[in-house]
Amino acid sequence: MLGSAGSRIGEWVFRSILSVPPLYDALHFSQLRDGKVIARALDSLSLRNVWPRFCAEVDAYPPDLIVSVFATGAAAAARYKAARPDVTTVVFCTDAWVHRMWVHEGNDLYLVTSDLSAASVRRYWPRATVEVVPRPVRAVFYDAPDRDDARRALRIPADARCVLLMSGSWGIGPLDEAAGRLGAADYRVLAVAGNNRALEARLRQVAARDDRVTAFGFTDRIPELMSACDAVVTSSGDTCSEARALGRGVVLLDVVPGHGRENLLHELELGDAAVCAPNADSVVASVTAFLDAIEGRPPIPKASPEDWEVAFRGALRRVGFET
Repeated sequence: MLGSAGSRIGEWVFRSILSVPPLYDALHFSQLRDGKVIARALDSLSLRNVWPRFCAEVDAYPPDLIVSVFATGAAAAARYKAARPDVTTVVFCTDAWVHRMWVHEGNDLYLVTSDLSAASVRRYWPRATVEVVPRPVRAVFYDAPDRDDARRALRIPADARCVLLMSGSWGIGPLDEAAGRLGAADYRVLAVAGNNRALEARLRQVAARDDRVTAFGFTDRIPELMSACDAVVTSSGDTCSEARALGRGVVLLDVVPGHGRENLLHELELGDAAVCAPNADSVVASVTAFLDAIEGRPPIPKASPEDWEVAFRGALRRVGFET
């Protein structure tokens, strides 16, 4: 919604800041969390860019309900609500701690996925209406093949230890080095580069040297890959929700600063999770210790799509919107 040029510039800025963890930590903890000068300027600039496009959409098809899933969307919804009080505006955030740019007074409802996140909303707006709901995932994760079928399709032996290795669509971190070391430790490795083409090329080089490693670029087979594996090695984020929906534990790469550090701590608090440093030695050691610890334990229960649907509809009804 920032437009083609704005989106490219915004992504370049975000990638640049994220690549220098102390810089992103400084921006997140000193500015975004408290809504300081830089945060307010970013919020205003983003809203100014989004607003004309947002208005064009809602003018063409006036909504009864707006669900915002990013911070600038929350700002646009609050402005629209001021002019159209009959519209129900909902903000949904899956982060463990909601920073200041997410919270705009006037929105009817904030949906979050933990009591911690609910408290963070009320830090900025004590009288906000907040509901805690399960973390939703796409329908394909509820329909994923079972472990045996997934392994047969991927030619993975039933008794092999198998790890899915990924780190979001950007492929952050030394995944190629970790894949090589995991393969050398006799793991079957399903390594996903996402949109990171340079990383994909390196992963395919690793796979060419070691047939225990299978490399993927951007793929829609993630539900199948998760079903086949014993654990998911990933950065903190929505991939963790997908893994948990399939009953898989996670080993968390500590590669995303700022809000990523908060999300990582919350994943550890949820259990069935471990953390490792972003280097190959730490990945192998943490994966081995994690799988040793869970060996023989009952599988993690899988999630149900009805859990999310019931909670979402119930929350809407409590603010007067009937679905």
